[in-house]
Amino acid sequence: ISEILLNFEQKIDREVFKTRVKGLLPTVRDWIQAKGAIVRGTFIGFFLGILPGGGTILASFVAYAVEKKCSKYPEKFGTGVIEGVAAPESANNSAAQGAFIPLLTLGIPPNAIMAVLLGALIIHGVTPGPLLLKQHPEVFWGVIGSMYLGNLMLLILNLPLIGLWVQVLKVPYPILMPLIVLFCMIGAYTVANSVTDIIFMLIFGVVGYLMKKLRYDAPPMILAFVLGPMMEFSLKQSLMLSKGTFKIFLTRPISATCLALTLILLCLQIFPWLRIKRLGMALESEEKL
Repeated sequence: ISEILLNFEQKIDREVFKTRVKGLLPTVRDWIQAKGAIVRGTFIGFFLGILPGGGTILASFVAYAVEKKCSKYPEKFGTGVIEGVAAPESANNSAAQGAFIPLLTLGIPPNAIMAVLLGALIIHGVTPGPLLLKQHPEVFWGVIGSMYLGNLMLLILNLPLIGLWVQVLKVPYPILMPLIVLFCMIGAYTVANSVTDIIFMLIFGVVGYLMKKLRYDAPPMILAFVLGPMMEFSLKQSLMLSKGTFKIFLTRPISATCLALTLILLCLQIFPWLRIKRLGMALESEEKL
């Protein structure tokens, strides 16, 4: 929604797509340029996919941001540079595979899709967890084998159908934008069959638009909304165990270590910003003198 609002503001007259599909396939040079981005995106997506909450959602955003910071020409990102495409796509694919690890080994679904899969396995009498490999090895290795088979099928199906997907780019933008809004509204409504979800989608679309105008990053806010309810629930559990005292977070080694690391990371972000701000104020005062 925010992108549509930005496009309305800029009044883009998009040309009809006329390039041949064969010219869009990655060349050897593209593969060489993208190899670092693919490796970094794969590792980022894999480890974020393991995390509960919004790991799979944020994988693409984090990989893109990291690749932009690592790039020698960050100003080219957003123009279709190969690294900016390879990193988030690699992260998205590896995050989907990494999400299976906590599900199969611990029985903990890291996202909604894995929760649905957990329910399907339980219905069939299979309980994911540490004993899954011993009790149901055919299910464990079947899931791993299906990943290889699924990627192979995607390759076989997508390459011949690239020409069909590209036809979407030939749709004039004034027609495409209302269709995008319509599909967004349908998707938001079908989650819980609630009109309220559509209203929230439109509100946060405007919020996303304002954040882009003010140059704020959206991924931290997305992560806060995804992990916020989980954090509140865990906080209530901890306070119930400690009978309402916050000392439990400082007396337990794991929680104390996590809090210390969080404080260190915040300081590493705040101190350079303060130093830059002071330097800017000093330069302004010198110019006035």
